[in-house]
Amino acid sequence: MDFFADRLKVLLRDQGQRHDLVDAVFALGDDDLVRIVRRVEALDAFLATDDGANLLAGYRRASNILKAEAKKGPVPTGGVQTGLAGQPEAEVRLALAAEAARTAVDAALETEDYAAAMTALAGLRGPVDAFFTDVMVNSDVAEERDNRLKLLGQVRDVMGRVADFGLIAG
Repeated sequence: MDFFADRLKVLLRDQGQRHDLVDAVFALGDDDLVRIVRRVEALDAFLATDDGANLLAGYRRASNILKAEAKKGPVPTGGVQTGLAGQPEAEVRLALAAEAARTAVDAALETEDYAAAMTALAGLRGPVDAFFTDVMVNSDVAEERDNRLKLLGQVRDVMGRVADFGLIAG
């Protein structure tokens, strides 16, 4: 299988597909070459949009925060709480959007509709942008900070269902 995967990577690159997108899709471990090609094509089309480019920037920011926190110790995981006293609206909107995106992405991937999966991710762009504009992740209140880190982890995880966005350059 490794031989076929390497040949497919070369073929896709020869057809003009970016190597980082091919690597981001291969990182998921799928062994169906047709699905891989379709996913790379959908990912390429998504990243060519403003939503895709900006969401990639949001993903990087979330990942960098989570990586920095991981160096300090275990990063909180689990369910995100909403409806907390004084919780910023942008935090709640992102939590709801991440859950909706997860559901939509899972349904799209089940039917191998990669364009629909990308559309579901596009719905995260606005809430992610608003979150980073309006919310301070590293709150002095431990419960707030933990909840926000969990939320960033959920955003990273839902995006990771489609491709390993950490391997995408540019």
